[in-house]
Amino acid sequence: MLTRRSALLGLTTAVTLGRVSLAVAAAATEQRLVVVLLRGALDGMAAVVPYGDPALGELRGALLPPAAGQPNGLLDLGGFYGLHPELTGLHAMYRANELLPVHAVAGPYRVRSHFEGQDYLESGTDHRLTSGWLNRAVQALPGTTAARAKDAALSIGVEVPLLLRGAARVGSWAPPGRVTVPPALYTQIAKLTRTDPVIGPAVREGLQGRGFSSAIMAGDADPGRDRYAFPALAKAAGELLHAADGPRVAALELVGWDTHVAQTPRLTYVLRQLDAGLVALKAALGPAWQRTAVMVMTEFGRTARINGTMGTDHGTASVALVLGGAVAGGRVLADWPGLGAGKLFEDRDLAPTTDLRAVVKGVLAQHLGLAEASLRQVFPGSGGVTGIPGLIRA
Repeated sequence: MLTRRSALLGLTTAVTLGRVSLAVAAAATEQRLVVVLLRGALDGMAAVVPYGDPALGELRGALLPPAAGQPNGLLDLGGFYGLHPELTGLHAMYRANELLPVHAVAGPYRVRSHFEGQDYLESGTDHRLTSGWLNRAVQALPGTTAARAKDAALSIGVEVPLLLRGAARVGSWAPPGRVTVPPALYTQIAKLTRTDPVIGPAVREGLQGRGFSSAIMAGDADPGRDRYAFPALAKAAGELLHAADGPRVAALELVGWDTHVAQTPRLTYVLRQLDAGLVALKAALGPAWQRTAVMVMTEFGRTARINGTMGTDHGTASVALVLGGAVAGGRVLADWPGLGAGKLFEDRDLAPTTDLRAVVKGVLAQHLGLAEASLRQVFPGSGGVTGIPGLIRA
């Protein structure tokens, strides 16, 4: 029987898990590798804006920040692209030659389902697998024996993502203390349960007991005050990776990128959290930053055109970010497909011109020393995809 107390307990369980997680793995290397998954489909053209494309304004003018040099304007990346104004920390890394955005990138699949896209992104293929490409990469590192691979991994996080599941054993840990819950989540729960005769009163009573305002309980709260745990977890990841006897591989995830409605305020906030987290990761790594490569990726991009609710819908190509002290940055890598007539994929999306596996293969080969035969095991069926050269400093 569903009682008011059980409903409240269920609500507490649902919201205290937060929207981020961290998993780490030991590895036979002194290089550090961090993978950040942005769940929900990042709008790559909002994070790294191709303002030099003459068709951009017609497609999404209302979503564009002010021009570079204007107050709260784009952070210029060399004359054609600009970072979102909230990515000030990443812009500093770009100027230090530590950030390399790769634009118009997509995995080998063409789906617009979050569930399928995230499974394919983490497994590394468009076929369903029970292991992730990062776990297979840990097993394939030079000097890792089969026996060692079974005990190579130690995970820290709310749960182990598919990305790090596999023969390399991975556990889980949640950081002490309570994760701050976004008001937007309470708002959504209040909306969904408002008319339910059992759950509705239980939710309202629980929110009142926690001191939440009537605006939140009415479902009208401003999500702009949302706070995620990403910077704290990124800092924890950096401290663990910095340790002489610590792990060498980490996977983090940040949710909140599905911006169908009111994209500008929603994306502004999560980009701010991403930027703060990556800055915290760099600071916590200290000197180990020079041996670190970070890859930030998402399951797919979003539509080139703005929709009727000032947002964007599920698309195809997006942007991947490669950063770190070991990265040959200070440039944008892209075979830009253009946004004009006849250039959009299926007349709606940024067309993909770079395979995401080529980015990952390049980093794994140049940074961790994986051979081509190992890369084909990490990414089954990818024999025709060659790693991009020159991503890591010589």
